[in-house]
Parts: sequence; structure tokens; C-alpha cells
Amino acid sequence: MSSNQTINSLTTFYGVFGSPISHSRSPLMLNRAFQENGINAAYAAFHIEQGTLKAAIDGIRALRFRGVNVTIPYKVEVMSYLDEIDEGARVIGAVNTIVNENGKLIGYNTDGIGYVRSLCEETGISLQGKRVLLLGAGGAGRGIAYALAKAGAEIVWVSNRTESKANELVSYISLLTEAKYIAAEAIAGIIDKVDLVVNNTSLGMYPNINEIPLDPSLLHDKLVVSDIIYTPMETLFLKEARARGAKTHGGLGMFIYQGAYAFEYWTGQNAPIQAMREIVLQSLTE
Repeated sequence: MSSNQTINSLTTFYGVFGSPISHSRSPLMLNRAFQENGINAAYAAFHIEQGTLKAAIDGIRALRFRGVNVTIPYKVEVMSYLDEIDEGARVIGAVNTIVNENGKLIGYNTDGIGYVRSLCEETGISLQGKRVLLLGAGGAGRGIAYALAKAGAEIVWVSNRTESKANELVSYISLLTEAKYIAAEAIAGIIDKVDLVVNNTSLGMYPNINEIPLDPSLLHDKLVVSDIIYTPMETLFLKEARARGAKTHGGLGMFIYQGAYAFEYWTGQNAPIQAMREIVLQSLTE
């Protein structure tokens, strides 16, 4: 909505479903995007209690919401209640964006593509033939691993505290490119062959800002080191990497671009990336 518009009977509604949700910066970012592009729309955060997700999804149809983002802990469960799931989201096994096409709900996953777009734009890396070390095999890891493999990564090593969870991710990435589990103590043996290290764990996230997912003495100046955390903007892991001459990439871009792709799926318009980044940055520094 432009600044002189208010919500009226022609306003299109959007939202984000999650639990907890009060910390979400998505309403700030998406409302700014609608305003920037002059779209009469409003986006809000909805706290969905456990056991009520199906009713909430039915509500999208009943209330004619055009689209919804889905966040923790519902990205997997939500798949059961949709009419169609995009190939990427189906392979990843998680949905974070729903588009309502006249009552038909289609699920997408914009986490991985948002991550890769941000990584390439901010670091200039070309992923074709690159060797990747993925730290952590959690939910975001699936989308990121899928997008990295699709973008041409030659091999993905996965390190995770629980080996079985890492192997689950490895078997899934192996359908797209070479993938191997690597124990934490074996990383020193391969780190010289690695081009990109991605922290996909919550180690180093506020308030635990002194935690680090990898022994910093292993980092070197031939690496691109990426962290999906954006609170703080520069984690201890990224500081240590930068001090050793590595190129670094923080998590803010992934958050912005996953929202930008959702905006583009919903509206068919190019997302106003700069305005979206500005308002999120402003909220993080306040």
C-alpha cells in the first residue's frame, strides 16, 4: 500500500503461520514491499497452536488469503493439507510458502533458492564444481543442500552431531550430486579441499553469541564461509573466518530473498529487495 492508502474492502491479505511467531520480522518486511510496489495488501503474523494447523490452512481458502508463509514448527506438517506441492518443495520435504490460486493451495520452498541467490550475489561465488562442507543437518539444511546441488556443487560433506541425521541428508543429496558424511574430527583432513563452509546450526545465534560450530584454526583464506544466522549480523564464526582471510556471508540475505521469492510468487512483480533489506536492517539495529 502506498503511504496514503489504508486497509479497505479491496485489501488482499497475507500472513505467516508459526509457533512462536512474535519475533518474526516478516510482517515488517512484506508490508514494506507491498507499500513500495503500490499493492493494496496487508501481511500479519499468526500464532498457530499445535493441533490447529489444518483448521488454519482451511481458513486460507475460506477467508481468501492470497498467500501465507509457514515457519517453525509447521514446514513439514503443512504438506499434508495442501492441494499441490512444487517439485523442489516435494524433494526438500518442507514447504515455507503457500500460494492460493482461487482456492487451490500450492506449496513452495523458497529457503534454498533464497539462500543461493543471496550467497552468489553477495560473494560472487559460482557454485559449479564447488566442494561444500555443511555443518548441521537440520530443517534449513535440506533446502540449502538441495539448492547448492542444483546449482552445480560437485560434492557436499555433511557434519552433524547425530550421525544418523547426517546420513539421512547425505542419502537425499546423493540423488543430485556426490555427498558424504564426515565426523567432526575428520574435517581437518578435508578442509584444504573445501571451497564453501556453511553453518546451518544455531550455534552462535543470539543470546549464545560465543558458541562456534567449527574449530576456527581450520579456517583459511581460500574459503567462502557462510552462516545462516542473522542475529547477530556477524557471528563469532564469521569474525574468526574474516580474521583468517576468508570471504564471509551472513544470514540476512537468505531471510530477505526467501521473502522476496514468496512476494514474487504471490504478486508476479519483482520484489523491492533494497527497501526490504533497509527495513529489516533498521529493525535489527534499533
